[in-house]
Amino acid sequence: MVSLLTMSTSGAITYPQAQSDLCMRPIKRQPKIKCTVHIDVTDQPLKRSSFTPRTTATPPPQHNSLRLNIFQKAAAIAIDAAERALISHEKDTPLSKTADPSVQIAGNYFPVSECPVRQFLTVEGTIPDSIDGVYVRNGANPMFDPIAGHHLFDGDGMVHAIKITNGSASYACRFTKTERLIQEKRLGRPVFPKAIGELHGHSGIARLMLFYARGLCGLVNNQNGVGVANAGLVYFNNRLLAMSEDDLPYQLKITQTGDLETVGRYDFDGQLKSTMIAHPKLDPVTKELHALSYDVVRKPYLKYFRFSPDGVKSPEVEIPLETPTMIHDFAITENFVVIPDQQVVFKLGEMMAGNSPVVFDGGKVSRLGIMPKDATEASEIIWVNSPETFCFHLWNAWESPETEEVVVIGSCMSPADSIFNERDESLKSVLTEIRINLRTRESTRRAMLVDELNLEIGMVNRNRLGRETRFAFLAIADPWPKVSGFAKVDLVTGEIEKYVYGDEKYGGEPFFLPSGSVDGGDNEDDGYIFCHVHDEEKETSELQIINAVDLKLEATIKLPSRVPYGFHGTFVDASELVDQV
Repeated sequence: MVSLLTMSTSGAITYPQAQSDLCMRPIKRQPKIKCTVHIDVTDQPLKRSSFTPRTTATPPPQHNSLRLNIFQKAAAIAIDAAERALISHEKDTPLSKTADPSVQIAGNYFPVSECPVRQFLTVEGTIPDSIDGVYVRNGANPMFDPIAGHHLFDGDGMVHAIKITNGSASYACRFTKTERLIQEKRLGRPVFPKAIGELHGHSGIARLMLFYARGLCGLVNNQNGVGVANAGLVYFNNRLLAMSEDDLPYQLKITQTGDLETVGRYDFDGQLKSTMIAHPKLDPVTKELHALSYDVVRKPYLKYFRFSPDGVKSPEVEIPLETPTMIHDFAITENFVVIPDQQVVFKLGEMMAGNSPVVFDGGKVSRLGIMPKDATEASEIIWVNSPETFCFHLWNAWESPETEEVVVIGSCMSPADSIFNERDESLKSVLTEIRINLRTRESTRRAMLVDELNLEIGMVNRNRLGRETRFAFLAIADPWPKVSGFAKVDLVTGEIEKYVYGDEKYGGEPFFLPSGSVDGGDNEDDGYIFCHVHDEEKETSELQIINAVDLKLEATIKLPSRVPYGFHGTFVDASELVDQV
């Protein structure tokens, strides 16, 4: 396996340093980044001791490998010429910080190559005996350098796997071989539009037209999904699934050595016909998997469905929404599904005006829908307004019978669309409790912490999802968007304990692995926190394992490759791997 990471500049070659803020603060424009990652070459040594990539040219189109007929060859030449003209027209147009590759994939967001299994990693401290399995974490890792705008969420999915057995650890990382990635690898360049970074204004419309023209001419296949599978991971019905909300899940397989293989796009044996969001909810008691699917073009804009423990899909409940809405996450309780209908929406007509189609709709009132898990009709939903509420992630929800309320815990983000659109205001992500009274159909909302603290990606004890929980483990996003540590939050008292990585170390999602019985041990916080941590000064990465009870570091696994900051993960126990499909 070898990787070619290249960057073209007008002078000396230097690695693009991480910006202090991917979205909010003014930056100096960096040189154009070239990043070409070749995969599936496993017999060459890795060379990743330095962040500075080697220099090479982006590979030219390889249409000849497609065995094109005369018409297709002519069409390919014409479409390629039109694309080059579009790129030339755009080259002097300034990009917003939310679409500028020199911002979005700078520093430790810069992509890496695949890494085959590296065994017997150095471990400082002692890995607890109870940890036996594989910790996997997803993230965005573009295979090719962007030819136009690029948002962090646009990158190809790459999963990092750390297998732990008898106190020993191995590491591997692999691209999820999506239909999109396979076709772009064959062509030698990106041709699929990037939903957030590229689809802005008239040039975004032009890129869509070029893409569909390639599809009509048989130069690309756009019928088997366009997703990147870079966000979520869930282990369900003996399958590891990688997800992004723009496609079906992709099934991965963990090998006996701890490597990763892509099985393929997974439609639950022909049952799933639409996309599925990246945060399905696995009920720890019933073992059912609950999911949503949203569409930005056709009604119904939102659907709910669930899968039985053996993978049988329920009938879909079509949920009427007036406008297609960004719904990245939702929540479940013991008996209900909590559906956020918030103010970040899709308005494709905005592209005609030269804007992003992902916009904040100030005239819309946010609301939460409470629907029985076994509902068959949307009429069973109780909608309750919750003005000015935008939670990108919901950490948990539960029922409070004595008050006839559903309690929802999430991080309320403002400005709501600042992840997608450049804003002057500093982003805030406030841990919030929302209480929904099912009798009066009213809601209340309160910030849970006295101190202002940006708390984003994280989780509660997954064995108590949908039931009342006392603790949440959440990333401290400071300085935004970097993660300087995590907080253990007491949801009853509002007290917090901080674990800070220190110096120039930053991380991502704190993953909580419960220990002991199915209920997570005698206490809810019995378990361990897994954190990917990168030292920006030493340019090294490691996995830290922290005791969740006292926040003491138990072990540090030194990783052989840089691990870019990423998204969400899960842990697959060794006993589950035995039955893996």
